[in-house]
Amino acid sequence: MAEQFAIAEGTDKLLRSHLKHFIDASFGGETPNWFKVGRDNSELTMDLSPSTETVKNVWDETDIVDNGYEPNMSVDPYYARKGDSIYPKVKDIAFNRLTGDDCKTTMLEVLIDKTEAPYDAWIEDCLIKPQSYGGEQGGVTIPFEIKPCGNRKHGTITITSGKPVFTPDAEG
Repeated sequence: MAEQFAIAEGTDKLLRSHLKHFIDASFGGETPNWFKVGRDNSELTMDLSPSTETVKNVWDETDIVDNGYEPNMSVDPYYARKGDSIYPKVKDIAFNRLTGDDCKTTMLEVLIDKTEAPYDAWIEDCLIKPQSYGGEQGGVTIPFEIKPCGNRKHGTITITSGKPVFTPDAEG
């Protein structure tokens, strides 16, 4: 199936397919092996989970403290497919109950809101945490959460040989 990266003529509404999420299936390899997330999902949302506190002092003044975000994305379902580049690692994490750095990789988010590359993209370290395994008749599922854990950088991507190539913004 050919990848669609162009915005439809005559509309300004972005389709859901214009926001793409990738996970580096190499889990720290020399060259990223980007696996596009969402094949089995009719909905896929990065829940930002904003954290704020409202504090009222004795003078009846209110202050809001912004504690940032605790984002996560639930990939549910994820059907285990031997041909998926991410499958061996998701299986390893789930069945061997791996923790910490053994679950760490990189995610890439791409927003295609123009007709030509380069497209805006963000790269960030993340943890892949399976939530369960098994599921109903019809296929083995291993739903997992993607938990961004910092080092987020903005850049752009171009598509080379059907694969996204991330270029970070120049620091300055």
